[in-house]
Amino acid sequence: MCLKQFNTTHSLLLHMKTDHEGRRDYACDNCEKKFGKRSHLLVHQRTVHEGRKDYVCDGCEKKFGHKSHLLFHQRTVHESRKDYVCDKCEKKFGEKTNLFRHQRIVHEGRRDYACDKCEKKFGERGNLVKHQKTIHEGHKDYECDKCEKKFRQQSNFIRHQKAIHEGRKDYACDKCEKKFGRKFNLFFHQKTVHEGRKDFACDKCEKKFGRKLDLFNHQLTVHEGRRDYACDKCEKKFGERGNLVKHQKTIHEGHKDYECDKCENKFRRKSDLLKHQRTVHEGRKDYACDKCEKKFGRKFNLFFHQKTVHEGRKDFACDKCEKKFGRKLDLFNHQLTVHEGRKDYVCDGCEKKFGHKSHLLRHQKTVHEGRKDYACDKCEKKFGQKSNLLKHQKIIH
Repeated sequence: MCLKQFNTTHSLLLHMKTDHEGRRDYACDNCEKKFGKRSHLLVHQRTVHEGRKDYVCDGCEKKFGHKSHLLFHQRTVHESRKDYVCDKCEKKFGEKTNLFRHQRIVHEGRRDYACDKCEKKFGERGNLVKHQKTIHEGHKDYECDKCEKKFRQQSNFIRHQKAIHEGRKDYACDKCEKKFGRKFNLFFHQKTVHEGRKDFACDKCEKKFGRKLDLFNHQLTVHEGRRDYACDKCEKKFGERGNLVKHQKTIHEGHKDYECDKCENKFRRKSDLLKHQRTVHEGRKDYACDKCEKKFGRKFNLFFHQKTVHEGRKDFACDKCEKKFGRKLDLFNHQLTVHEGRKDYVCDGCEKKFGHKSHLLRHQKTVHEGRKDYACDKCEKKFGQKSNLLKHQKIIH
């Protein structure tokens, strides 16, 4: 059945009963977990339910519930020993069982544990149990005590705390200065950015992707038109669960989790923070119009400029007057302020009201703070608004 060898007949029979027949005759009376050996049940009760860690490492202060875990820790961490070498590749292991597992899964390609709810197969029973628990039962047992986020796997939970709450980025790209919180993200960055690889092509269109998951989501949402995730607070639907969560968090809960360290501005999305830092603080304008000399900090602003200025398009018409707009947002604001007469933004320095938040901020900055951020490069005159600077340059200079 397998290559494992035993010194006694009893050990062989016990192995066959528990590993090959899957018998678990010893049940824990504190939880539903079952074990093939009584000794395993006793260790489980002592370490899990009583929380005992009786084995202390003398090389550090780490404690263990199992003696075998202590010995393995000392051998692999403090002695750095990996005594078991694979004869098919150069990989080394600290435990013989890990070597056998590696050979069985990697070199023999065995996937002995099949999920009865889907067609997926696994090389290890633990991975099958984890798959069923997280995918089919939807368990998320690991909750972050710093935010309300829950995780299916402990590894993802630890990664989240390290990267998000501790701000650690331990994986640096050797081709550029970019750093990452996850090793996978570094590999993905190097593969797609520096190597330019997009290995997953859509068979319905010419689009290519760096990840298989992105291709799958693209086909599901674009070609099949699936929007399986509906917001319970509005009628909006999403093709991906992540986008639904992001929508609820930023739109309905008003979260702005990304704060600029150079000013007090906060943003709902990390991408918006990076754009802000790149365009405002670094002054970068990477998107140049091929029809005129104008440059833009954001790709969207370039498209909008080309559409409205060079193509003369204004696709959004007001049904109450003849005015047309290049953006849906501008039409919405026009109807709100002009036709409904709404002025929802009140200055706390005076009683003046405004229809647009940007107008309120401009008023506070120029009137109450006395700021004049726009200086003429041809004379010493300064202005509170960019439009006044442009007007001055046009008339005077």
